[in-house]
Amino acid sequence: MNFIIKTFIIGIGATATMDLYSFILKLFGIHGLDYKFLGRWIGHLFYGKFFHNKIFDSEAIKHEQILGQIAHYAIGIIFSFLLVLVFGKKWLETPSIFPALIIGLVTVFAPFFILQPAFGFGIAATHLPDPNKARLMSIIIHFVYGIGLFFSAVILNKLKN
Repeated sequence: MNFIIKTFIIGIGATATMDLYSFILKLFGIHGLDYKFLGRWIGHLFYGKFFHNKIFDSEAIKHEQILGQIAHYAIGIIFSFLLVLVFGKKWLETPSIFPALIIGLVTVFAPFFILQPAFGFGIAATHLPDPNKARLMSIIIHFVYGIGLFFSAVILNKLKN
């Protein structure tokens, strides 16, 4: 299988792993970020607005939930290519957990230094009521993404054989 297609599928699998984890948390009453706010932020980019006082208070964008979900998966796919770029195509054939976890944890810089400030939450959630909880939740969900990268690659290799 072409490495581009394989990496693309692994990115989808890893992102779906994050969504499964978030779904399980919701069963216990623990809520993470609703991706409609990612869609809202993207929608406002087309009007020249990058930073928001609080994204929750910004005007809703038509189809923001769908836009947010598509962006969430696109970002997950892009980050899977980061794994291949850093650790090489060989990782796709013989995946190991450590490189996947490293990429998962490195990707937490995106919400800390891009999305959270743009959403009006401050760098690494400093403007939220409980920034340490928000930081921990971000780190955990990106760790889960790293686990998803690994298991998606392992499953894809098993299906290929």
